[in-house]
Amino acid sequence: MGRTRIIDLCGRRLRVTNASKSATVGVMGRAYAGVTVRRGNVGGVGRIIAAAAALVLFAFVGGFVIFASSITRYVAAAGSGRADGIVVLTGGEHRLSEAARLLAEGRGKRLLISGANRMATREDLHRKSGLSPALFDCCVDIGYDALTTSGNALETRAWAMDRGYTRLILVTSSYHMPRSLVELERAMPEVALLPYPVVSSNFRTERWWLHGATTRLLFTEYLKFLPSAARLGVAKVLGSRERSTVAGGTSTQASGT
Repeated sequence: MGRTRIIDLCGRRLRVTNASKSATVGVMGRAYAGVTVRRGNVGGVGRIIAAAAALVLFAFVGGFVIFASSITRYVAAAGSGRADGIVVLTGGEHRLSEAARLLAEGRGKRLLISGANRMATREDLHRKSGLSPALFDCCVDIGYDALTTSGNALETRAWAMDRGYTRLILVTSSYHMPRSLVELERAMPEVALLPYPVVSSNFRTERWWLHGATTRLLFTEYLKFLPSAARLGVAKVLGSRERSTVAGGTSTQASGT
């Protein structure tokens, strides 16, 4: 038989044998091991979260660099060719004059000035365009309703549908072009868009990261571009599902007849 020891615990006398002591140590060891495993699991989850956050941050920063670099290369690849109409989104330097020049060259039948300031009269816009009175009066339409880029897209869609246009030259600032293309494509996916980016005089295309104003402008536009691109992606997914559903329904009807 094992030895028996008497211990005093808070005024109470307990009899402890070697066998019970070994059992107690075993239970405590297993409990400690369980705590260690749980702590290890928590540490593993933390590392996974940290790795995921780092990956998201890397994708965000990398996406911005690609976005900014593509805009600076966009400048030289101005839209070419002819179209049914020309649309210029107001708000930037030289946008209207460049769009008016394209109209004068016969690159489009008509010009839509989308998002014009409601305080600007037709005479004000004519003076800024540099067009002849005859050409401006016959072939320029002015939209005053759009207040945002998505508003520009809706205003342009209504104009294009009313005229029956399916091919448009889009004129806006180079930094604004990606978001404009996304919004217009979402509003009227059946219309072909030819981008014609305009470069502002204070916009730096060479080593843009060395110029604080240009970098801030590009980053702000990038933050606006992301939700626009996400909405376009969702619209495309939903549109493809609707087409698949319609096609499936049509084939079912055909097989049933």
